[in-house]
Amino acid sequence: MTSEKNTKNLPWILAIVGGILLALALFIEGGERDGAIAQVTNERLMNTYKEPENWITHHGNYAAHPYSHLDKINRKNVTELQVVGTAALGGIQAGGIWPHGGYEATPIVEDGYMYFPDGWGTVYKYDVRKGVPKLVWEYDPEIDRDWAGNVTCCGVNNRGVALWGDKVVSHVLDGRLLLLDKKTGNLIWERQLADPDKAETITGAPLVVKDLAITGIAGGEYGVRGWLAATNLVTGKEVWRTYTVPGPGEPGHETWKDDHDAWKTGGGSTWVTGTYDAELNLLYWGTGNPGPDWDNGYRPGDNLHTDSVLALDLDTGEIKWHFQYTPNDPFDYDSTSEHILVDIDGKKIALHADRNGYLYALDRTNGNFLWATQFVKELNWTKGLDPKTGRPLSYDPEKDVQSYEPGTAATRENKQGNPCPGNMGGKNWPPMAYNPERKLVYIPVIESCNQLDLQQVNPGDHKYREWFTGGGPSQPKPITGSVTAIDVTTGKIAAKQDTVYPQLGGVLTTAGDLVFVGYPEGAFVALDAKSLNELWRFETGAGINAPPVTYAIDGKQYVAVTVGLGGAWPKWFIDGTKGLEKVKPGAMLFIFARP
Repeated sequence: MTSEKNTKNLPWILAIVGGILLALALFIEGGERDGAIAQVTNERLMNTYKEPENWITHHGNYAAHPYSHLDKINRKNVTELQVVGTAALGGIQAGGIWPHGGYEATPIVEDGYMYFPDGWGTVYKYDVRKGVPKLVWEYDPEIDRDWAGNVTCCGVNNRGVALWGDKVVSHVLDGRLLLLDKKTGNLIWERQLADPDKAETITGAPLVVKDLAITGIAGGEYGVRGWLAATNLVTGKEVWRTYTVPGPGEPGHETWKDDHDAWKTGGGSTWVTGTYDAELNLLYWGTGNPGPDWDNGYRPGDNLHTDSVLALDLDTGEIKWHFQYTPNDPFDYDSTSEHILVDIDGKKIALHADRNGYLYALDRTNGNFLWATQFVKELNWTKGLDPKTGRPLSYDPEKDVQSYEPGTAATRENKQGNPCPGNMGGKNWPPMAYNPERKLVYIPVIESCNQLDLQQVNPGDHKYREWFTGGGPSQPKPITGSVTAIDVTTGKIAAKQDTVYPQLGGVLTTAGDLVFVGYPEGAFVALDAKSLNELWRFETGAGINAPPVTYAIDGKQYVAVTVGLGGAWPKWFIDGTKGLEKVKPGAMLFIFARP
């Protein structure tokens, strides 16, 4: 028999129980997982393989594979893929010299919520738990589009955000670092890192390691001096800043042999997100072309640390070692692309597909050269690479100004050159992917040769916010592409899927034995991971620049990609890709799944 006292307490007991049940229901459905409960910790970022249902860091993991352990979508059933959700996006407004923005962002997905920016830095959060994306919030940083857009070399771009704790970390083209509340999208703080008054802009996704956000800059075509900076996300203060072009008294400064301080406008920008080895506590970051791009007579010497990879101590930013791919570069062969970290036969290797047309394997403990493979069909700027050092065989150590193979570089004596690959490189920024089961790396390839015309630069010519290139390219012949697979145990090409147009979007590979990639003419395809034969295709109706991701909700696997052709191609290279001029600007999110 219930006592009077217990009867009086019954409503309170029921209320408490009801609250607990409601909270439990919200947790199960994910309603609170993106708030105080779901903390993106350093432990989670170090062990992303433990939660394949999510994609919580830019390249999928710190080693930049991008590889997913999910296999519910596989080579046997991929033909069943269909669109389950779409969302029309913003961010394609004109600004500065650019007629529209584009989409190059890799989405971040955690517990059924997706985060990504548009090219102008507006951050979106979508609820994708039911497949169909529903906007939760968006944060507009209210950028001055003309101020930033007028000093953006190669498109209105933002390649992604990062998660840290219960926050979203993002960059803005105008040089800001933002910290947003993950649940509400409210701005917590912002910090100005780069200076567009000096033509410094930010297009890369931040790399968050421990409590540090690592930021690089773009601007090599405007005569910036490249750098990397680490910001403590707890305090909002800068911990270190390391310049890629060494100043007087710093190691490597002697490789700038001019008498007019060319190092101050020397380039070496850092506009693609790097990688991290926790065991060695080293960051690996590629650097861009020297400035001016094509008049290397203005900057005699090897021009360290441009066209290089830097291994930096995470805590201090100290450069532990470097490897330079194209010394005194006259071709605009940036080396900013990611360095994939793999362990093969007991060796710790960093793999890099350079714009100069070679895939390099380096010992990531010390930077020693291991091997290289040519991955483009046409390569004429060097006779090959030294098998011991990786140095270009056509490099002349007796000369301070390199011309490499005759007729390939534009020089002050012969102002026209015709290199292969062209200045967009055999591979540009779109990330390659590594499949650890097949030991294959998949490269999004650009097949091109172009014409370079030199315009001599003289001391005093550099002006802030004005082009500082020493000439420019043109496209005398069609530019095509391929997806190329290389066996990292042998260094040999294992498969190649030729494409009509160059590969301008990144690659994703999965445990389902698949490779996903988007094409600039609008096709989103799945390839067989072994043969690279096409297994499935969907026409999006707009060009694709962005890398895809895959994730799972309640055991169901999804594949997503943002669509909208942007970048440099529509403005600078359309003459070499007839037909792409008919691809109109777009801004869409597509999500695919099996029924």
